[in-house]
Amino acid sequence: MAKENPYLDVQHLTKSFGSLVLFRDLSFSVAEGQKVGLIAKNGTGKSTLLSILSGKEGYDDGEIIFRRDLRVGMLEQSPVFDPMESVLDACFNHQGDLDKMLKAKQILTQLKIRDLEQPMGQLSGGQQKRVALANVLITDPDLLILDEPTNHLDLEMIEWLEGYLNRGNKTLLMVTHDRFFLDRVCSVILELDDQTVYTYRGNYSYYLEKRQERIDNRHAEIARANNLYRTELEWMRRMPQARGHKARYREEAFYELEKVAKQRIEERQVRLKSRNVYIGSKIFECQYVSKAFERADAEPLTILKDFYYNFSRFEKMGIVGNNGTGKSTFIKMLLGQVAPDSGKFDIGDTVRFGYFSQEGLQFDEQTKVIDVVKEIADYIDMGGGKHLTASQFLQHFMFTPEQQHNYVYKLSGGERRKLYLCTVLMKNPNFLVLDEPTNDLDIVTLQILEEYLQDFPGCVIVVSHDRYFMDKVVDHLLVFKGEGDIKDFPGNYTQYRAWSQLQPDESKEKPKSNGANRANASDNQNPANNAAQAATAPNGKRKLSYKEKRELEQLEKDIEALEAEKKQIEEALCGGTTSVDEITRLSKRLPQLNDELDEKSMRWLELSEI
Repeated sequence: MAKENPYLDVQHLTKSFGSLVLFRDLSFSVAEGQKVGLIAKNGTGKSTLLSILSGKEGYDDGEIIFRRDLRVGMLEQSPVFDPMESVLDACFNHQGDLDKMLKAKQILTQLKIRDLEQPMGQLSGGQQKRVALANVLITDPDLLILDEPTNHLDLEMIEWLEGYLNRGNKTLLMVTHDRFFLDRVCSVILELDDQTVYTYRGNYSYYLEKRQERIDNRHAEIARANNLYRTELEWMRRMPQARGHKARYREEAFYELEKVAKQRIEERQVRLKSRNVYIGSKIFECQYVSKAFERADAEPLTILKDFYYNFSRFEKMGIVGNNGTGKSTFIKMLLGQVAPDSGKFDIGDTVRFGYFSQEGLQFDEQTKVIDVVKEIADYIDMGGGKHLTASQFLQHFMFTPEQQHNYVYKLSGGERRKLYLCTVLMKNPNFLVLDEPTNDLDIVTLQILEEYLQDFPGCVIVVSHDRYFMDKVVDHLLVFKGEGDIKDFPGNYTQYRAWSQLQPDESKEKPKSNGANRANASDNQNPANNAAQAATAPNGKRKLSYKEKRELEQLEKDIEALEAEKKQIEEALCGGTTSVDEITRLSKRLPQLNDELDEKSMRWLELSEI
């Protein structure tokens, strides 16, 4: 990174807790105008590093230099407020400055905080995090240091924050697991790994490419060292009696070579697949369910209105929408935790839910990590005569044997969320319901979870604001738009955003008043939806032409074939037995295949909406 009078210069920083060394001899800098993303596995010291930079945490050795008179704004992962002060007092420290007051109100409104006189003690943890974010943005600092800024933001707020941070020449150092956010905002990626830091001058996509190159080069270096080590070891065993200067030099070089040869790069485990899951053909039927909540000074908040949905076997559904539109309430009604006002959920006899909630699980602080999981099961049956012990399962989610025998109180916030996830999966459910599973999980864990869900042979519902995660896991969406308006969209989040940007501005249209709210037909009621509305059926929907019907049928076959080919390529690339030439050919084919899939999927979506 640029070293000319940087905003922040960190030199040779070392931090440890007892025998645990978080990082050693850490050096990096942040120059004016740079937007830097800091990523690492849970428990490696990301939040600790930010606490050190804010002055709230000490360090063992090194130097931290901020440019003189630099104004720094810091967003903590779990901010603390006086519960008695109002929202406006909590984030407004410039009395008499009308411009700052107006900016405060504007940013708070964008973050869906509208009652500015409400005491902070009455706000949820997520709302308090948003007030803290507003507090940082209002001060307009020279350097923004943000710890998980997208947590507790809905998609609309996340996209607003992306635009805000991209405007102007703002300087930013940020910890986040949101890979879309990293891709769209950051120009430099810092990776904490092996107690040191690696710098990548590009966005998240660039980081992925260059990180793999770094790991491949390191593998090659260790392989070369091992080959030479065997030769030198033979020379050492002969133990020459008279060692001259040249021999002593060779002996010293041998010990340096031995250090390299014995290094181990932490390898990802083989892909975790559960095959011992059976679920019957009947999953659940949401039978014309309605739900509303009374509000003291406003109209009732409608969550569902005569909503019907028949959930199919092996579905992987994503649920998205702004905060307060009823996503979590829908999940709790499905699980029987909240009763509907009318209608019911008819659930199949074979369904076994595994529920990962936003609230998490309260652990006994004095229990060892391995014992938390063993209380559920000693092993998990993977099918085909294979099973994993509790310890092996934890290792798949990056808990080392040493960490497994630590007590829960030693875990970071992200590691606790990861342990909670392991307790849900160890119960071997056939229907996973995950409510905001990505909050506080590191990117490596997210990749493991994505792969697990892609291969999961049961049903999945995911409520999440993580766009990257949703694109990887789900095959269609329920979009909660508020006031009982729910759209069933046959595709992932990126496809939905592309489709929705082509639609007329819904805010200018009248809301739907009633109906069964069968989302797959809702948008056809809009007369501006398609210029070809002249050719309509008696029910007001345009008919597919004969040619379009044949095209739709062929697209379904083509997409199925392309997806099968993609799966074969991915398995071949991950298998470890493919030749170099074949890997090269498949690596060239894969992006072409993705482009073909995107093109055909978008055309299928266009036709399926008619």
